[in-house]
Amino acid sequence: MPLESVAQLPAVVDLPFREGYVSSIIYVSLYVSVLAVTLSTLFSIPVAIVLGFTEFPGKQFVKSVINTGMGFPSVVVGLLVLFAVSNQGPLGPLELIFTKEAMIISQFVLATPPITAISLAAITGVSQNARDAAAVLGGTRVDVALVVLKEARYGIATAILAGFGRAISEVGSVLIVGGNITSADGISKTRTLTTAIQLEARQGQYETAMVLGAVLVALVLTINAVVVRVGDTGAANR
Repeated sequence: MPLESVAQLPAVVDLPFREGYVSSIIYVSLYVSVLAVTLSTLFSIPVAIVLGFTEFPGKQFVKSVINTGMGFPSVVVGLLVLFAVSNQGPLGPLELIFTKEAMIISQFVLATPPITAISLAAITGVSQNARDAAAVLGGTRVDVALVVLKEARYGIATAILAGFGRAISEVGSVLIVGGNITSADGISKTRTLTTAIQLEARQGQYETAMVLGAVLVALVLTINAVVVRVGDTGAANR
């Protein structure tokens, strides 16, 4: 490698981190995605339990809505959330436009369908023998439900990780509702890894874009590794 290239490496690698630019973007990305997925999980799992254990009019319609939501365009979600938090929207008085809270709402909407649908598939996929065994042993409906949830726990974990994967890799909706904003000193306010990569590449800052891309790929690979490990562990224990 030429000496000139070696001399340039420290500047290329160090510059984004020295300014706190990349670290602040990573923080915003993880803060928004983790909180959105946590809230989505608290909402999605009870919905999946209700759909998995009860029968009611319109159940198939609800399931269809959830399945449709898995492929809903993210930019449309961003527009809907933008309207909701704008001055004319129902959440206008809260002044959430171009804030991390608006981004959390957007990612919540995007993460909820896959978490609900995959969790429901895991619950309904539990063998009927497990349900019957719990009932024969004198278990109540709650006991049977707990047995089913225990059997489905690996599928539910996979659902949560899938929701996180969609949230952390989102660009369209968070760009619309968050505004991709940084402070005067370059510290991210609403800029995430994906929106920063897009911006840096457009501005010709390829070194910084590559650093951000490497971080995002590392996060995605880590998520995929966890999903595979959870699935392998679940299969081995059955």
